[in-house]
Amino acid sequence: MRAFLDRLYDAAAWLAALFLVGTLAMVLLGIAGRLLGRYIPGTDAYAGYCTAASGFLALAHTLRRGEHIRVSLILEHTSAPVRHRLELWSLAVATLLAAAFAWYSARLAFQSWQFNDISTGTDASPLWVPQLTMAAGTLVLAIAFVDELVLEWRGLRGRAAPEEALHNE
Repeated sequence: MRAFLDRLYDAAAWLAALFLVGTLAMVLLGIAGRLLGRYIPGTDAYAGYCTAASGFLALAHTLRRGEHIRVSLILEHTSAPVRHRLELWSLAVATLLAAAFAWYSARLAFQSWQFNDISTGTDASPLWVPQLTMAAGTLVLAIAFVDELVLEWRGLRGRAAPEEALHNE
């Protein structure tokens, strides 16, 4: 199961990277079109869709690597049993929130498909297509939170040292 989950998170991260390249391609296409005096409809909208897809699909992989922003000031000054209970509580709440987000994202995409909702921009794209990437990203995030909760419950969850969180230098 561990290998499957890790492959799922990695696959979502690779898709996020591809969508980031798609963002670049749409921006460059828009710039090239302007330089050549041609208007290419939808490049701005597609760049936005790709950016959103990239952000949502990268959430689970980022969580698993411990790269989400955490305020650990209280956790650093508690005993191990208290820290464990606080981690369980916060992961349980995060799991519920991520599951709700995934549910409503999937519901939004389904309703957009059902009502044939299209964007109001010049691209007139069906909105369920970009909304599907949001639903997929939040679903994988909810799975990652369940994974983290189970690992914490079993005492198998690794902790990053405070200096490890500062890779921005």
